[in-house]
Amino acid sequence: MVVIEEDGESFEDALTDEQMREKALNQANDAKAEGNKLFCAGKYDDALSQYEIALQIASEVQSSEEISSMCHANRAICFSKLGKYDETIKECTKALELNPSYLKALLRRAEAHEKLEHYEEAIADMKKVIELEPSNDQARKSLQRLEPLAAEKREKMKEEMIAKLKEMGNSVLGRFGMSVDNFKAVKDPNTGSYSISFQR
Repeated sequence: MVVIEEDGESFEDALTDEQMREKALNQANDAKAEGNKLFCAGKYDDALSQYEIALQIASEVQSSEEISSMCHANRAICFSKLGKYDETIKECTKALELNPSYLKALLRRAEAHEKLEHYEEAIADMKKVIELEPSNDQARKSLQRLEPLAAEKREKMKEEMIAKLKEMGNSVLGRFGMSVDNFKAVKDPNTGSYSISFQR
C-alpha cells in the first residue's frame, strides 16, 4: 500500500480526520434537528439544551461556523418565546459574530431590542437588514414604526434630564433664597446662542 505524505501527515490520517469531522458535524446537525423538533412542539427549554449540545460538538470541529451561527440564532428564538429578551440579544450577537450577514439573527435581535425599548439599537439592526437586503419590507415597516418611538423616548429622556438639572440647581440656589425660576434663558434666533437674565 502506498502512503502519500503531505506536511508530515499521511493521506490515511488526513482522510480519517476528515471522516471524524464529518461524523462530528453530522452529530451536531442531529442535535440541531432534535432541537428544531422540540421547538416546534413548544418545548423551548428542551430545545435550548439540544442546541447547546450541537454547539458543544461543533466547537470541536473546524469550519463549523454555519451550524454554530444557526444554533445561536435558534437559541435566540427560544429565549424570545420565553420572554428572555436580554438572552435573545446575546445569542443573536454570537450568531452575528460568526456570520455578520445573517438576516434572521439581525431581525430577531432588533425585535428583542424593541421589546426592551432599546429603539436606537433596533433601528441600527433594521438599517443593517436593509443594507444587506434592500427589498426587505419587514425591516422598512419596522423602521417606520421605530423611528417615532425612538424620537419620543429621546424627548422624554431630555425632559427627565432637564428636571434633574433644575432640581440640582434649586438645591444649590435655595441656600441663597433663589431658584432656577429666577433665571430666564433666551435663545438668539440669529446665532443660536443663549443669554441668561436674572429676574426677581
